[in-house]
Amino acid sequence: MLRIDALEAAYDQNQVLFGVSLEVRAGEVVALMGRNGMGKTTTVHSVVGLVRPSGGEISFDGHGLRGMAPHRIARLGIGLVPEGRQVFPTLTVRENLIATAANHGRLSKPWTLARVHELFPQLEARAGQLGGTLSGGEQQMLAVGRALMLSPKLLILDEATEGLAPLIREEIWRCLRRLKDLGHSILLIDKNLDELAPIAERAYVMEKGRIVWQGASAELIDNDELRLAYLGV
Repeated sequence: MLRIDALEAAYDQNQVLFGVSLEVRAGEVVALMGRNGMGKTTTVHSVVGLVRPSGGEISFDGHGLRGMAPHRIARLGIGLVPEGRQVFPTLTVRENLIATAANHGRLSKPWTLARVHELFPQLEARAGQLGGTLSGGEQQMLAVGRALMLSPKLLILDEATEGLAPLIREEIWRCLRRLKDLGHSILLIDKNLDELAPIAERAYVMEKGRIVWQGASAELIDNDELRLAYLGV
């Protein structure tokens, strides 16, 4: 469904990505891991059109994405939960959810307010509250719900549990396990290997803008040398 081949990207004259290649198949959950500053977010931003690659190719569901505007990429069926949540602070929770609602993925059972409320009951209880007044955990739930309201074919989550309290992190992981059970294609960027491994079938590890390891998540759990070298755990 998503294929990245030999991707390169730079900020001004500073190259950040060096030949990154990865893929996410239909119905698969894949993890992209690595320490901070290794190029994970730049990879994601290249996919959704927020960074213009300097080399390589990106294709999604048969469409080449290089040079395509972000709104056109979203309409192909990619939903992003960005790092830092970025909810609309002056819109209510309900308005955040319906602002960009669509069935871009042409799903037979698209996401609706009722389905998002079933996944996150807290959002129904806060429907009339401004997004900027929510707690950090509630804002993260709102960011996930907003991405789902696009009914995407592929959901990308960039550090979805970073900085959250343990109970809220578990709520997000519960949501992701539910989405996996529903057959969603997901690309997860996170550092929590113990939580990622049961959800993601495969994992890629990045170091200084390169993919330095790829394989089954279960293999990564058992590889203490790799975890110490690249993940710091």
